[in-house]
Amino acid sequence: MMTTRLATKNDIEKVLLLQEKNLYHNLTELERKKGFVTTPFTVSQLETVIQENGLFIAEDEQQNLIAYAFAASWDYFKQWEIFNYMVSRFPKLTFRGNEITTANSFQYGPVCIDEKHRGKNILPLIFEEMRLELVKKLPLSLTFINKVNIISEKAHTQKLGWEIIDEFEFNNNSYIGLAFDMKQSVLK
Repeated sequence: MMTTRLATKNDIEKVLLLQEKNLYHNLTELERKKGFVTTPFTVSQLETVIQENGLFIAEDEQQNLIAYAFAASWDYFKQWEIFNYMVSRFPKLTFRGNEITTANSFQYGPVCIDEKHRGKNILPLIFEEMRLELVKKLPLSLTFINKVNIISEKAHTQKLGWEIIDEFEFNNNSYIGLAFDMKQSVLK
């Protein structure tokens, strides 16, 4: 039976291993079509997000880490320039009639599921674990997906109900920006 929970410092090594197996620059073009992550996190960055209760994991029956999902403040993510660019676009964006600000939203992602466990309904479960923790603080979640990561776009829009609210170019890549109402459960 698979379980989901907040990560602890004891999970860092496993998160780094799963990250390494799924980093864009470590995959072949064919492997990338099955999904990938682009942001490599350091031990220090993982320790910080864990302290902020912003890293969620899924484990199998043998307590092997099979997925992780990040969810943190814009302040945490400002160390990467793409997130600052996203925030600069907020004044032009709305979601379901609500303005988007750093005070009413947080950045979700990246999320990574071990390849052999994809398609087994893990994404909704780990997302719901995260949603239940973060809805206590903020009503909106935002993220971006590289347009070439079609599998991630479909998983988030079709399985979870994220809505595309933006498209932008950054660092010679094309992205979609998405938003999610944190009051909305993804489990049926």
